[in-house]
Amino acid sequence: MRKIFGLIVVLSSAVPALAAEKDIVDTAVAAKFNTLVAAVKAADLVDTLKGDGPFTVFAPTDEAFAKLPKGTLESLLKPENKAKLKAILLYHVVSGNVPAATVLKMDGKQVKTVQGSPVAIEIQGSNVLVSDAKVIKTDVLTSNGVIHVIDTVLLPPADKN
Repeated sequence: MRKIFGLIVVLSSAVPALAAEKDIVDTAVAAKFNTLVAAVKAADLVDTLKGDGPFTVFAPTDEAFAKLPKGTLESLLKPENKAKLKAILLYHVVSGNVPAATVLKMDGKQVKTVQGSPVAIEIQGSNVLVSDAKVIKTDVLTSNGVIHVIDTVLLPPADKN
């Protein structure tokens, strides 16, 4: 009996709670997605991403934002570029709750983002790519959706120039 209880304790501490308490924004803050959070605030998307959802967010790391060409992020964060920043951020959001198990079944498919343009899902060996970005962590559960962490900032087709 002691061994079974010990296993339950270990598993319960290793598995996230099924009903996550924090929404997407609060989870991003807690997980130290500093650049993403700053961009969400600058684009006035905090209330949207704290909404009911559900949303699936492909969240770029701070390192992903650092890979953008020099001056790009600083320019996007300026008030006069809010519409462009908002479009880029919404290109990282899909309506609905799309866990990793579902993403794996979408190989070769296009998924429409909240921004309006689709992202391509591709499985290459053990890697999952969302357009040009590699998924590096999956299924960060939130109270209003799920976050998948990516290593590259996605740019909508009109912004790739």
